[in-house]
Amino acid sequence: MLDQVKIVLVNTSHSGNIGSAARAMKVMGLSRLVLVDPACEIDGKAVAMSAGASDIMNNATVVSTLEEAIADCQLVVGSSARPRHLQWPQLDPREAGTKLIAESQSSKVAIIFGRERTGLTNDELQKCHYHVNIPANPEYSSLNLAMAVQTLSYEVRTAWLESQAYQGEKGEEAYPLSEDLELFYRHLENTLYDSGFINQAHPGAVMNKLRRLFNRARPERQELNILRGALTSFEREMKK
Repeated sequence: MLDQVKIVLVNTSHSGNIGSAARAMKVMGLSRLVLVDPACEIDGKAVAMSAGASDIMNNATVVSTLEEAIADCQLVVGSSARPRHLQWPQLDPREAGTKLIAESQSSKVAIIFGRERTGLTNDELQKCHYHVNIPANPEYSSLNLAMAVQTLSYEVRTAWLESQAYQGEKGEEAYPLSEDLELFYRHLENTLYDSGFINQAHPGAVMNKLRRLFNRARPERQELNILRGALTSFEREMKK
């Protein structure tokens, strides 16, 4: 199950942070590192900071976009250090670890970490099913990237250790991959435009709110197929 968990770092600017994150992962038994559009290279400093975890970096997958990083994932959790205007389903670190391990039995899952200074953008966070916030001391909440990776990796490992006692239990229902969800959202948006429900000149925040709704509902694969079929039926009737 731990092999199914991806740690995704977006647009990391300091190579030492990649090395430190790799070290944090290896300590907790995680090995799947994905770098999205890194703003630095894996250099000597990264190797030094990895303290023996350079194999994690050498085997890291490097992609250009977040969509590529999570396309094959069933569950995506975004790490966010501050509240956003558009509220999203929230998990605490313990809940995140438990949910990630539960769903890693049937598919790949991912935890996303943003840029050192600014974190993840709102658009990137909207590609996540849940947000997770580490409840640090509000008077001094200065967690660096590697600390955040270490904390959430620990919760994943703790949940995995606990799950070993329940190996006989059935896993959760299969959920659609992130790529399939994105195709659904595109299909939904196009249908709403074609029907006139959304004005293309002034789309507003309708799709953002619908994303939040469906991410909160977590439709299963079969349910998503029903929704896609309904949209196709609406399109066919509109053409008539």
